[in-house]
Amino acid sequence: MTTLLTGATVWDGLKDAPAGVRDILVEDGRITRIDEGIPAPDGAEVIDLSGHTVTPGFMDCHTHVTITPDITAAFGRSATATALATLPILRTLLHNGFTTVRDLTGSDPAYNTLDLRDAIAEGLIEGPRMLVAPHLISARGGHGDFSSALGDQYQSPPRLAELAAADGCDEIRTRVRTEIRAGADWIKFGATGGFSSPSDEPTQATYTQDEMDTLVATARDLGRPVTPHCYGDEGVRRAVRAGVRSIEHGNLATAGTLRMMADQGVYLVPTQFTVLNDARNADDDAFWKRKPLYKRRKFQLHQKELLDGAEHVAASDIKIAFGTDAGMFPHAENWREFPAMVSTGITPVRALKAATSVAAELLGLDDLGVLAPGRIADIIAMPGDPFTDIEVTGKVAFVMKEGTVHKRP
Repeated sequence: MTTLLTGATVWDGLKDAPAGVRDILVEDGRITRIDEGIPAPDGAEVIDLSGHTVTPGFMDCHTHVTITPDITAAFGRSATATALATLPILRTLLHNGFTTVRDLTGSDPAYNTLDLRDAIAEGLIEGPRMLVAPHLISARGGHGDFSSALGDQYQSPPRLAELAAADGCDEIRTRVRTEIRAGADWIKFGATGGFSSPSDEPTQATYTQDEMDTLVATARDLGRPVTPHCYGDEGVRRAVRAGVRSIEHGNLATAGTLRMMADQGVYLVPTQFTVLNDARNADDDAFWKRKPLYKRRKFQLHQKELLDGAEHVAASDIKIAFGTDAGMFPHAENWREFPAMVSTGITPVRALKAATSVAAELLGLDDLGVLAPGRIADIIAMPGDPFTDIEVTGKVAFVMKEGTVHKRP
């Protein structure tokens, strides 16, 4: 299959500005040439993208494709029903321009996110390529333990809380090995409490240093990177000392802790849209109608620190990778992370790099995240110029993944 993309302004994912109008030749799923005035080879499909900006396919490094904003709704569904309900979500994410996602925790004791990953790779269903951490390894009473939100009739095993629960080094070691045995690409754990979990606080470190050291070392021995759910300073510092590759959220980290992360080369996935939206609306009664009171109380308590923390991130030199926590809000809105980042002082080019070349670095996907000859042809296009109007990231009109067109203007 040969495709020639013409007429668009092209940004390669690395430079600080687009190169100008260029043509891109794609053959057998890879980019073979980027230049001006490329003649169309015999039999090639020519797609005119005039008026659009072309970029590498976006990457969302923090999704929950099997979870919806009503988290407990999934507890009443079978693993099969959950997987089927996820199919349109995967298509939506791809059509939003996200050709790769890292899914960090499913809603089911089964390993259906791994099955979805494999089905996409085999071409059985449409969606972004997936890297998966199937379950959140959590201390009992920590961020991954929702048992206190369930009625007594749901407390008997097996349940998700007990599947992911691990206390003490021996139990943690076993849980990491079980996730990897099932096929996990990444290991995720709860380093602190959270906002959506009922029995903890986001500033509380829920694992000791020894426990985190054991968890990361076990995964490293088996060739898997580790990332923690983490908000508060102490949890971030323990996780960085343990050797994690990225920090998810980190919204309560101080400027000093962000410097520590930068010095150690640890990436930050700040998920600012959902966190800042809740923080900015913490005192709005209508916004919190039919949402958990315990969650609102936490956002009211930490509102100032969350807003200040976003400014610390923008002022830092830390490597920011794009991630949204989609599933905590409707998946179709995941593009809104771009304007959320820019609203805190992060430049548009830094936000766009976070979703392309920097995300590819974090995920270890050397063939992706950059438009260059020889790279896999994950290419998207949006009308207008995202460097001057970041909102056009929500209007992706063309999506190509591995040389196959999934959406046309």
